[in-house]
Amino acid sequence: MKKVKVYFASPLFSAMEQEYNANVVKKLRAANPNLDIYLPQENMAINDKSLYADSLMIARGDNERLDDSDLLIAVLDGVAIDVGVATEIGYAYARGVKTIGLYTDVRQGLGATSDKIDALTSQVAENQFHYINLYTIGCIKDNGKIVVSLDELIKEVENL
Repeated sequence: MKKVKVYFASPLFSAMEQEYNANVVKKLRAANPNLDIYLPQENMAINDKSLYADSLMIARGDNERLDDSDLLIAVLDGVAIDVGVATEIGYAYARGVKTIGLYTDVRQGLGATSDKIDALTSQVAENQFHYINLYTIGCIKDNGKIVVSLDELIKEVENL
């Protein structure tokens, strides 16, 4: 059976981000051993920040992996989508790589109440919801989907 090549796009600059990424990828690998997951933080040639890798080395190294991927999994959480992740989403979209966005922010609006809606429409700066860039989301939805939990993501990849 052919391995499914997956590129896992996520911020990777803090211990919290790296531990989260490693945990999610560990669970994905356990859910489907047929996945060949590229986790950029494991690529020390370009992501060991104690060493030197210039912008071309990073772009070419990650683009080569994206070119060879069947699926992009992109973590969308944060104040805004990480700039590198957004770039990877756009690159994957242009190359026709299927994308699954993982969006776990608790301010998605799935539990909107009338009080939250009223405040949003009647008070300045009283937004109870998270904004996420719609162009980037459109690129994901046009060739994939968005899931709202790790459990949902695992179900998506179990049968790839």
